[in-house]
Amino acid sequence: MKILKIVCLMILGTGKLFSQENEEATKNNRLDFTANIQNNHLWRGLIITDKPVVMGNLSYALDSEKKWKVGIWGASALADDKDGTHYKEINYYIQYSHNRFYIGLWDLYNSRNINTAVAADDIFSYSQRRTAHIIDLRTNYTFGPSFPINIEADVMLYGGANAGEVVLEEDGSYKKNKYSTYIQASYPVIAGQKINLDAFVGAGFALNDRNFLYGNGKNSFDVVNVGVKATKTVKVTDHYSLPVSMMTMWNPSNKYARIQLAATVF
Repeated sequence: MKILKIVCLMILGTGKLFSQENEEATKNNRLDFTANIQNNHLWRGLIITDKPVVMGNLSYALDSEKKWKVGIWGASALADDKDGTHYKEINYYIQYSHNRFYIGLWDLYNSRNINTAVAADDIFSYSQRRTAHIIDLRTNYTFGPSFPINIEADVMLYGGANAGEVVLEEDGSYKKNKYSTYIQASYPVIAGQKINLDAFVGAGFALNDRNFLYGNGKNSFDVVNVGVKATKTVKVTDHYSLPVSMMTMWNPSNKYARIQLAATVF
């Protein structure tokens, strides 16, 4: 009986050790991916598509603290838009985040409705004059708990021929990039509750031209994204909860508005 007790204690101890190892492995697992589904895709005040979209994000942490990450973000609409084109996008990124600071360098490639007269529809083309890729620098910082406003600033550094970011000389040679810039301030109006609410306002301008991507082409600076976003977590089962959100967005420059419903499936 004494030997049996010892064996049982050894088994329980081994099981506890394996459980701790599994928890530690899960905690330190550097590879991760998530999936979202939403009724449309809105980005910096722009309507990328009005059709339902599935999104995925695959990331790998380069350090144990997961401050540095590389990843692939992709999305696809579930139906064609009214103009017969179909939204598909694949992006690559490297980013650093620590506490309230974030900086990332993103390579954006949206293959919907590429005008081959001005841009290459080859995903491997990074021609300065014709690439449809956009190299996008993204930053944001959240101030302290007493005033938790978040400031975001994003600059398009390279590419974007299909988006009108590249300006050519009269002979068709490369002249310059516009460096379209987006800045946004957001504030948690309601936080720590069952339903949280953020308010935001975003504006656009170009560092190297009068016209910029997000506006209507008439002003050199314009407010392009104003809205509120409500979030909550819906308990589906004892072991599964679904984060959901509802966002209302107005673009005063382009004079349209949209509502977006989104869910993080996992």
